[in-house]
Amino acid sequence: MENELKYWIALNFILADNLRSARIVTRKFSSANEVFHSSKRVLRALGLEEEVIDALSSPDLLERAKREIERVEKIGYSVLTIEDERYPPYLREIFDPPLVFYFAGDIDILREPAVSIVGARRPSPYGRAVAERLARDLSERGLVVVSGLARGIDSISHWGALKGGKTVAVLGSGLANIYPKENRPLCEKIMGNGAVITEYSLEAPPLKYHFPCRNRIISGLSLGTVVIEGTKRSGSLITARLALEENREVMAVPGNITSELSQGTNWLIKNGAKLVSDWQDVVEELPSPLKEEILSKEKKKTKAFPSLSREERMIFDLLQPDAMTSVDELVEKSNLSVSEALALLLSLELKELVDQRPGKLYQRKL
Repeated sequence: MENELKYWIALNFILADNLRSARIVTRKFSSANEVFHSSKRVLRALGLEEEVIDALSSPDLLERAKREIERVEKIGYSVLTIEDERYPPYLREIFDPPLVFYFAGDIDILREPAVSIVGARRPSPYGRAVAERLARDLSERGLVVVSGLARGIDSISHWGALKGGKTVAVLGSGLANIYPKENRPLCEKIMGNGAVITEYSLEAPPLKYHFPCRNRIISGLSLGTVVIEGTKRSGSLITARLALEENREVMAVPGNITSELSQGTNWLIKNGAKLVSDWQDVVEELPSPLKEEILSKEKKKTKAFPSLSREERMIFDLLQPDAMTSVDELVEKSNLSVSEALALLLSLELKELVDQRPGKLYQRKL
């Protein structure tokens, strides 16, 4: 098995950025070993490019793959090949499944029912609130939230999911080259309560074209994809298109018609995507009997809204779910002192009803 893994990793070095050739290889050969032992004449006849054929005969390629395996094991990560029985079944069904993928965390999570959430890298306060709430609500109900660890909606969705359950991050770079770098702490948290995966070798850089390619893995791991904010040229719409091509559900959160960030999501809804306003809308699109199982469990729950004092209720009502409010504004509208307002805000934060944003700004959770 280790010897075969060496061949798969060597093959992936060459074909991770060449989906067409990877497709030929997986459909024409029963093992990676067989590819390396085929003649150039056979490989040409199958339609592989000359540069790919030349790369396969590189004298140090297999040695490089061996070193990669040793380093992966030393770090504590793992590599899964497409012929492994643990390979995620939904991912195997897509048009261009990755030949291999590196992962850190719980491999079994990739076989659990999942929903992907993607969106703008610079979301509005409304988009931030919706992403965090939706991800948390879905993960609390046993669904794995998949996203791409990018800035904005992706990161917020991961954080929200971690509050309620599990999440999977799909990278556009190698596991030893986390991008963006500021998300390394988030990445480490996901490794401890979910999984981080990538089809790219350990040191692979975050090249621009990697991200559209990794979107097929995000949608491929998921039963459905939810888009939260995005322009008409947004990369999130690429993920939505890929989900449609793989016969997966596509959903979108509506937004302000005057906002450029809403153009993509509103366009998706106009063209048939399911409008999402809460977690129930997402679950309703899931296949049976999973949908019925989640909704049945929900009926048995009696999660009451936390009791609030008169002053807490006043502050809560002054806050908005789609905008941030300063302490000064709350003081002016409530006639409370600054210390009183801050104490009430802290109480509401502890009850998980309010989020504090940078600059002492506050936002009501949806």
